[in-house]
Amino acid sequence: MLSELKTFIAVSQYGTFSGAGARIGLTQSAVSAQMQRLEQELGFPLFDRTGRSATLNEAGRETLALAEEMMTLYARLSERSGAAAESGMLRVGAIASAQVALLADALARFRVDRPGWRIRVVPGVSLALLGQVDAGELDLAVIIKPPFALPSELEWRTLVAEPFVLLAPKKLARGGRPWRELLRSEPFIRYDRASFGGRLVDRFLRRARVGVRDAVELDELQAIVQLVARGMGVALIPNTASLGKWPASVVALELGDATFEREIGLVLRPRHSRPVVADALAECIASAAHG
Repeated sequence: MLSELKTFIAVSQYGTFSGAGARIGLTQSAVSAQMQRLEQELGFPLFDRTGRSATLNEAGRETLALAEEMMTLYARLSERSGAAAESGMLRVGAIASAQVALLADALARFRVDRPGWRIRVVPGVSLALLGQVDAGELDLAVIIKPPFALPSELEWRTLVAEPFVLLAPKKLARGGRPWRELLRSEPFIRYDRASFGGRLVDRFLRRARVGVRDAVELDELQAIVQLVARGMGVALIPNTASLGKWPASVVALELGDATFEREIGLVLRPRHSRPVVADALAECIASAAHG
């Protein structure tokens, strides 16, 4: 609740959600979401909302005094000389494949230099993790780059670009059958269209004008690989290190000139509103990505 109280104090100071967000590095929608959560937690409204302004009501003014007192006490807790900068908790979001391929090595490196810091890894899909970073619930996250512009307040750092391949059972790919023919003729195991990676696949199919026969749709890449290995159909998936070696019963066909990629990267809160040590962890993740 501390982040919501900090935002609440900023709204009281600057009079609007957008004005407060600009000062503390949140979008207007993120500020609005935090204030809704705070009101739900407390059980009563804090503002008289008129137009763009957010005026504190009587309950809001009483809450403000208590919130300022709580933030003052919290600040005193963090005034321990020296030790404060050497301990704490970082909140890191990560898609499933990044937890295996990037975070394990990165966290090990980070802990060697900063053993006093605890890490909370929050799993999720890219869209949800992006929203949590934007709302201040996460310090940074490893996600697939979205197919739309990021909020201007957030920072993006590319880590790796992973080309997509057509994964097919070896028995179906015999004779050098081209990938277009396999996509048109065999059952298609689809990368979930609700995910950023799945949207890339959907866009590719439309651009390539290839019709498919959907059989199964899911988000877990390892599960897609196993379905192909069992002969259930073909799939377009990224050639990512987290999947390891392909099963012996499948073959990965390159897409040639039609190749497309998913971009994996870090999304971070604005520099002025994230812990300095978050940059150290980001460097460890980048090092792990580049080998």
